[in-house]
Amino acid sequence: MNEMVLELRDITKEFPGVKALDSVQFELKRGEIHALMGENGAGKSTFIKVITGVHTPDDGEIFLNGEKVDISNTKEAQKLGIAAIYQHVTNYPHLSITENIYMGHEKINKKTRKIRWKEMHQDAKKLLESLGSNLDPKTTMGSLSVAQQQIVEIAKALSTDANIIIMDEPTAALTHRESKELYRITEGLRDDGVSIIFISHRFEDMYRLADRVTVFRDSEYIGTWNVDGISNEKLIVAMVGREINQLFPKKEANVQEELLKVKNLGQMGRFADISFTLHKGEILGITGLVGAGRSELSQALFGIEPYDSGEVYFHGKRVEIKNPSDAIQLGIGYLPEDRQEQSLILDWEIGRNITLSCLEEISTKGWLNERKERSIAKKLAEKVNVKTGSIFNPAKSLSGGNQQKVSVAKLLTTDLEVLIFDEPTKGVDIGAKSAIYEIIVDLANQGYGVILISSEMPEVIGLSDRIAVMCEGRITRVIAKEEATQEAILEAAMSKERTVSAS
Repeated sequence: MNEMVLELRDITKEFPGVKALDSVQFELKRGEIHALMGENGAGKSTFIKVITGVHTPDDGEIFLNGEKVDISNTKEAQKLGIAAIYQHVTNYPHLSITENIYMGHEKINKKTRKIRWKEMHQDAKKLLESLGSNLDPKTTMGSLSVAQQQIVEIAKALSTDANIIIMDEPTAALTHRESKELYRITEGLRDDGVSIIFISHRFEDMYRLADRVTVFRDSEYIGTWNVDGISNEKLIVAMVGREINQLFPKKEANVQEELLKVKNLGQMGRFADISFTLHKGEILGITGLVGAGRSELSQALFGIEPYDSGEVYFHGKRVEIKNPSDAIQLGIGYLPEDRQEQSLILDWEIGRNITLSCLEEISTKGWLNERKERSIAKKLAEKVNVKTGSIFNPAKSLSGGNQQKVSVAKLLTTDLEVLIFDEPTKGVDIGAKSAIYEIIVDLANQGYGVILISSEMPEVIGLSDRIAVMCEGRITRVIAKEEATQEAILEAAMSKERTVSAS
């Protein structure tokens, strides 16, 4: 029996003016989890669509179990045992789990032509149970969490007897606990002989699950490696074409006068006795383990969940921040962790998202000056290098990294001095991270005071002038850039004792 269940050789796909895939290679072994990684625009999405029959390649060959095949449409791919599960699950929210699983291949009585509902419910329940789920197959799909919907999508793939499953960024919208459950299910499928292509930008996913990893860059095949034989550094070079230490742009040493001073700030049950200063032109990193109170602190500074003790000084003057309007009027802006839920209106145009924070400034007597709005949106989109054909495209058409750039551009429409970034590179690929790093450093070089909240230690170390480490709602240590190491941060993140002044 052929070891390779799927082989793609020299696959090329072109669209008008764009070569989406340029002679790419890929091999998938029987019963293997094979990770596919690369920046947005590397060709991963087109690759999926070629395998699933959405696109027909312009050149190259596809082999299934050693035999050449032509996958001309999605039905053909399904017959060949190929299924895909996407990051944004597409389903029928008002129909039941059973109906979603068997949509398009319902069990029908040949004589009466009636749907065999009892049998379908029973089989759906068996499929769900095989994945360790106790969901009732009669439950409405729209009432399920994202993680539960993904389990249903996997059950749907198994209902078509799929032996090759493509998972496209399945952990992007999941919590840590939900991701662990997905890992368990994925490994169970592999143990049952299913071959899986796992597309992810998270190194954690790859190291936890995959046997091998393939990297695409700029629509080209870069290489394939055994996961236990390649380091993060080598992977990053393969994905973006440069060393990890080149990801962080050089920051000018232009830290100036004090902008913000926080003294003994507290919020019942969330954080206490928080003190630090922020200067013009400075990037202050705030990090710590999950549950340390970092996001809660940022939300209090922006007035979302106001602090109930302590003092805040802005330009040396004591101020009160009771709501986001107070913060914005002072000159404090906030980029939330969840851009899709808290920062952007995805169905709106990119330009309108950018100008959402300055509608009063671009309106006269209640009438919006659309010419001015377009001018501001275009200027700021170019400033942060949003990659789009038009600012009139909906925000949902953008990649995660470009959506984050739009969120940053939105901040810059108002007259701010302090910018709070809460996990600014969460959910974006390594190339988009580098672009966002350049934006943050450029803003600091322009004189903004930046508070960078991040759980990624290389990010905090690479960008920050000083790093405040939190543990269980308190700052335990503030570390200067020249003294910052992952070991020092981790030690402070696990210690409840304050060791260094936060000023």
